[in-house]
Amino acid sequence: MNILLVEDNRDLGEAVERRLKKLGYQVTWNTTGADVPETLALGEFDALILDLTLPAGDGISILRALRRTQVQLPVLVVTAKAEIDDKVGLLDLGADDYLVKPFDLRELEARLRAVMRRPAGTGSSMLELGLLRLDQAGQVLWLNAELIEIGPREFRLLDSLLVAAGRVVTRDRLLARLGELDDGGSENALEQIVSRVRRKIAGSGVQIVTVRGVGYMVQDGAP
Repeated sequence: MNILLVEDNRDLGEAVERRLKKLGYQVTWNTTGADVPETLALGEFDALILDLTLPAGDGISILRALRRTQVQLPVLVVTAKAEIDDKVGLLDLGADDYLVKPFDLRELEARLRAVMRRPAGTGSSMLELGLLRLDQAGQVLWLNAELIEIGPREFRLLDSLLVAAGRVVTRDRLLARLGELDDGGSENALEQIVSRVRRKIAGSGVQIVTVRGVGYMVQDGAP
């Protein structure tokens, strides 16, 4: 798989490039965004990891231009919290998913795999497991055909677990995601949210498993 990485932060870019190459990806790293159209035209890429703030141009303009040419390339946007007010608006522009900095590289891997599995440019962001369907864009949860009420913190927890279904998500990573909200997160709050989500998804066939001393994971069926 050939990935185009557009990121001007040297430390982050080097970390992402190193991690993806270790996983067997080929990585072309662009630090300015200036020649992204030419780079895309000259090479065959399987996905684009795109920072929104760049020295030459900006990620939103690159994304708009990319979708105007109907290039069906999966795009994972990385952004600072202050740069994105509305995830739905970003998806409407043609992004397939996004990550808020700072992020865990394991979540980057998981989300990259997810966007490469679905049609590019749709922005559907629908995660499914068992009888559950989670709409990442609308922040809506269904259990079978029933709409389930879910709060912002419960959504972030379940979203993080479903993206990495079958793999452990650390407590630190979950706390970081909860901390992206204005009211932050804590160990006690995390346990309470896990308990609430378990009650809400009862009967879905999806289990939230505690991995002691590490974190949590979701899996389809009984543990």
